[in-house]
Amino acid sequence: MTRTLCLAQDPEADELLSSDDFALLLGMLLDQQYPMEHAFRGPRKLAERMDGFDLRRIAEADPAEFEELAATPPAIHRYGRSMARRAQALAQYVIEHYDGVPANIWTEGDPDGKEVLRRLQDLPGFGAQKAKIFLALLGKQRDVRPDGWQKAAGSYGDEGSRRSVADVVDAETLAEVREFKKQAKAAAKSAGTNS
Repeated sequence: MTRTLCLAQDPEADELLSSDDFALLLGMLLDQQYPMEHAFRGPRKLAERMDGFDLRRIAEADPAEFEELAATPPAIHRYGRSMARRAQALAQYVIEHYDGVPANIWTEGDPDGKEVLRRLQDLPGFGAQKAKIFLALLGKQRDVRPDGWQKAAGSYGDEGSRRSVADVVDAETLAEVREFKKQAKAAAKSAGTNS
């Protein structure tokens, strides 16, 4: 087992992310338009409200009840109801395509990095960038390193980078990633106004 993750910056939430692959996938799904560490606390919030964290129970939950559970303050996301629907779609997809075993995404058939990236991009709520970041997270922090994973992850796979959640191992690296994103956003804004 690899070391405990430090994405949520909360010991209990990080323990769940470290021990449950679907919790980690769900945290990544929630990591948009919301502070990263709060997004990765979402699975723990669900676990507390559902008396445990279980992919199949999430997939099979009554949609209206699950939305309410996810949106109850503190919600799993600023768009709690919408993200509840996405969470259920993700759980259902993993059951339908990977027998309810998230690790099959990166292990079934001994896929290379390019194939794992394709599988991640096929997940509901995962686009190209999110898939690359998650692949980098697997490689850098979970010791999941299929052939060509760094190339497939693009710049997110670079050693020593501070671009994304894949690089967060403590409060200091979280601050460094935030600073990188802030500078990248400013550069993009500046480039937009100069064109």
